[in-house]
Amino acid sequence: MEKLKSLIPEDLLQTVKSSSVDDLPSSSSSLLRLFLGLPQFHQAVSELTDPDLGCCGKNEETSLDLKRRGNLSFRSRDFHDALRFYSKALRVAPPDAIDGDKSLLASLFLNRANVLHNLGLYKESLRDCHRALRIDPCYAKAWYRRGKLNTLLGNYKDAFHDITVSMSLESSLAGKKQLQNELKAIPEYQNTQTSEHDDCHPSNYAGGDHLPSVQTKVKLRCVSTKDKGRGMVSDCDIEQESVIHIEEPFSVVISKSCRETHCHFCLNELPADAVPCPSCSRSVYCSESCQIQSGEMMLTSERDKHHIFHNLPDDIVEHIKGITPADVYYSENECIQEHQHECRGANWPAVLPSDAVLAGRVIMKLINQGKAVMDLSNLQEILELSHSYSMMNPESKLEMHLLSIVLIWCLSKSSCPDLSVCEAAVTQTIILLAQIKVNSIAVVRMKSSGDFLKCIPSGNVSAKEQIQSLEQIRVGQALYKTGSLFNHSCKPNIHLYFLSRGLVVRTTEFVPLGSPLELSYGPEVGKWDCKNRIRFLEEEYFFHCRCRCCSQINISDLVINGYCCVNTNCTGVVLDSNVATCESSKLNNFLTAPKSLDHHIKVWEKVHTDVGEVASSLLSKHRDSLHIEPDICLKCGSRCDVKNSHAAVNKAWNHLRRVDELINSGQANVSVISDCLRSIAVLRTFLHMYNKDIADAEDKVAQVCYLAEELLDARKHCEASIKILKRLYEDEHVVIGNEMVKLASIQLASGDSSGAWNTTKKFSKIFSKYYGSHAETLFSYLPCLKQEAAKALNLSS
Repeated sequence: MEKLKSLIPEDLLQTVKSSSVDDLPSSSSSLLRLFLGLPQFHQAVSELTDPDLGCCGKNEETSLDLKRRGNLSFRSRDFHDALRFYSKALRVAPPDAIDGDKSLLASLFLNRANVLHNLGLYKESLRDCHRALRIDPCYAKAWYRRGKLNTLLGNYKDAFHDITVSMSLESSLAGKKQLQNELKAIPEYQNTQTSEHDDCHPSNYAGGDHLPSVQTKVKLRCVSTKDKGRGMVSDCDIEQESVIHIEEPFSVVISKSCRETHCHFCLNELPADAVPCPSCSRSVYCSESCQIQSGEMMLTSERDKHHIFHNLPDDIVEHIKGITPADVYYSENECIQEHQHECRGANWPAVLPSDAVLAGRVIMKLINQGKAVMDLSNLQEILELSHSYSMMNPESKLEMHLLSIVLIWCLSKSSCPDLSVCEAAVTQTIILLAQIKVNSIAVVRMKSSGDFLKCIPSGNVSAKEQIQSLEQIRVGQALYKTGSLFNHSCKPNIHLYFLSRGLVVRTTEFVPLGSPLELSYGPEVGKWDCKNRIRFLEEEYFFHCRCRCCSQINISDLVINGYCCVNTNCTGVVLDSNVATCESSKLNNFLTAPKSLDHHIKVWEKVHTDVGEVASSLLSKHRDSLHIEPDICLKCGSRCDVKNSHAAVNKAWNHLRRVDELINSGQANVSVISDCLRSIAVLRTFLHMYNKDIADAEDKVAQVCYLAEELLDARKHCEASIKILKRLYEDEHVVIGNEMVKLASIQLASGDSSGAWNTTKKFSKIFSKYYGSHAETLFSYLPCLKQEAAKALNLSS
């Protein structure tokens, strides 16, 4: 993109950067004419659209080389490296490539099955055998391997049939004799086991993450407001923890950082036996189900299998037919086909930003549905999504112009020749990118780190193992047309989460009739202070937040970055000039807000009491003297030197930041703990006791103590962090639940089974509030943690 920018004359550059929505036809037309006349532009886009120049196509030579490297690793029993090489080889192997007398794909699937078998991943290995046999039903070794796996899994009937087929394909007498002995070794079977070869059926889509139903009594209504435009409100009283909305995405794209680790369709984490795209080397799926749902064809064989049926019993013949079907049928509504236009081996889907790839998927979906005309002139009216193009910064406007021209050209040249590369198409695509900017939702997964199962309740802990903790990973970006209508609040009353691609929205508090239903677009109260939240929302979503927490003073915004009073007996907070200015603007709203007789009165009184704890002088001021002075304690009026305090805090944090490297490397010892404790002492000397920096530091020290096997200290610092977070958020906020996961793992490791059990019950209740019955689906370690805590409690009692 930088090369294209350098080709634009200065006057046109300024025209584009200063353009409004009304100017788009003119600015996009001028830029398009310029590029179409430049050979440098045609050279650049040809590198993006020509499959022969791309790096995402299939390559037989590369696949064979990766296979050889996998073979070497397998012989040296480096199974993890072998798995990596075979999986890469599968990604780039052409479907029709032959290695010796076998299909290259079939041999790679079987090789990977052997690796997975050696790694103890029997079901994954079985699925790879099945894939090899669909491609080559006469593959004797694959039938044999499948038989061995089914024996291990207790599927004795399938095992008997598998070995029988392998024996029928074996040409040597010695081989047949060996297989005959294998048959005799299979235990007697009952007709009760199930096969593991049905992962291609659409009902298995998304790994079984089926969306729940919205409660029947829940009613929502879309309204228009002066400040926020369209939004969703409750059309009835809605209880806490109610599912109020579910939605499949209109379009979704995987994050670039997750292309190697997550399924390109359902966005779930990839298993060891991930399925490659048959047409390009970029996309990979968790199963054939997701592969076909995305619009790809399943890898099968068209070879005549009749000759292997000769002299075989009918039940064995039926077994072969069931394992190696040549065709699997899917109805049109079971296939989303969002990837086909990208699947030509060209570079552009891998090179362009996610916003542009998502825009391409939206355009092609509407064209395939017959809704969008070929010059895209009706695109905006179809989607009916808001945008804030005119408010965007000049560089973003220029980027959108460039991406729109490049994207339309790529779509036209690589997949949709009837698509018109014209002013209208470019203009509408610019607006689409602006819509995606403010309406798309990040699809996230909660990734756990650490392994509590290595922590033994007797008091021994696996050395160098991190505390069980949660980290939010952005795995994709999606458009949910109804989901985008929910407006923002820094203290939301709804929570959204994802089951595979599906969006689920759940209330986190009681919502009365007519109340707005709002989620958080960014940091909530308790994570960032008010001025930083407002700046973020203005820069990313182009509006000035006036939610209940940004218009009224609350304790979280006062203390989150606050300093402590010089009077050691005072619990008041001291603010720097930036925070003081922001909070001063909210004083009138805070002291003059009407105390209505509905459920909000309790909230108002609680906020009033909390603020009084750290800033009681505000509550006694008259309206005409309302102000907050920086460097002055808001409770007792003492003056504090914030500038010097800030310098001391920064120095202490510089020491604490170095600890991250030690945590990641597992190198923690007593001297490191001593340095951390000195830094925390400095923070507590200068920062308010509820300052989030102290909570973060306590959490960091808990991790260090855990690694150094100082478990009692680890617990103490973890509890100290939770205590502060409860003042910044609330007792049953999901952030508290995340921290309690760490506390439970520490308690379990230190032998405090009763404490671990009680903590587990507490965070389970919190997760139920936010995720309902899906908590254990989304956080797979939770059932194990509960089980371990319960087991330890029973052992000790």
